[in-house]
Amino acid sequence: MKCDRCENQIAYTRKYSGEKLCSECFSNSILRKTAKTISKYKMIQNDELVAVAVSGGKDSLALLNIMNKMAANHNFRIKVITIDEGIPGYRDEALGIVEKFCKNLNVDLKVYSYKELFELSLDEALDLRGNEKISSCSICGTLRRRAMEYAAKDICANVIATGHNLDDTLQTFIINMLSGDTSKVGWMDPDTSGNSLRKIKPFCEIYESEIVFYAFTNDIPFQSEPCPHMNEGIRTEIREFLNSLEKRHSGIKNNLYQSIIKVSRIVKGSNQKQKMICEKCGSECTGTTCSVCNMVLKLKENKT
Repeated sequence: MKCDRCENQIAYTRKYSGEKLCSECFSNSILRKTAKTISKYKMIQNDELVAVAVSGGKDSLALLNIMNKMAANHNFRIKVITIDEGIPGYRDEALGIVEKFCKNLNVDLKVYSYKELFELSLDEALDLRGNEKISSCSICGTLRRRAMEYAAKDICANVIATGHNLDDTLQTFIINMLSGDTSKVGWMDPDTSGNSLRKIKPFCEIYESEIVFYAFTNDIPFQSEPCPHMNEGIRTEIREFLNSLEKRHSGIKNNLYQSIIKVSRIVKGSNQKQKMICEKCGSECTGTTCSVCNMVLKLKENKT
């Protein structure tokens, strides 16, 4: 069968739209959709420096590939930041992939580690949890967000771009609802143009399966080894549940995503809190001490 947009052989079928595309047309559609999302949510302004957060996984490397192409034709610049959590036998492989990929693209890369920033690697932090019921993903996510903020400020970037896709958004929404943490739903609006340091997700309207195929058809190398702590939480179960729904009801993920954006804006508008400055690190937060400083302090107290 031939591509719906040209005469080439089809390579991918979008079940939710019925569109059949060859490899080249599919790749171009992902590039255009990413550019449209960036424009729609005012993610990048003229002459800004974008810190592309790259972990070594398929999403972040695909994002880097696309952002590098866009930077060549648009008025913004990119640099890559990578966060080393300190997971033995896992992060080393990813760092090697990222370094080689950045070298091939001739893009600047700078690596920041938990150990240097917080005096604790992730494994050390997990050992200090004690009997507290806090997941590895919760600890890692909190520290990673602060590490990315530090990295962006260190390289004087205006924007942090991450490879989170539509599936990630759906999973995070369900996790927040199941945990009762509805306030975080207000943070899920893709439009962060009002923030001083903007965190953007250019892939937020693209299915994870499409990112996988983009990486595959463009010969993008990525780490296939999963994080050793990934099954500690419920994200994997939620991913499988949503995939099973999408398989039976094509397009249901798109519908849920649109609902999440509407709910997020309602919560965001009704849950505005005055921003304060953390007494310990000087970062913006909603209390006297930020969540990162509270977590690191608690872990170090367990150490002593």
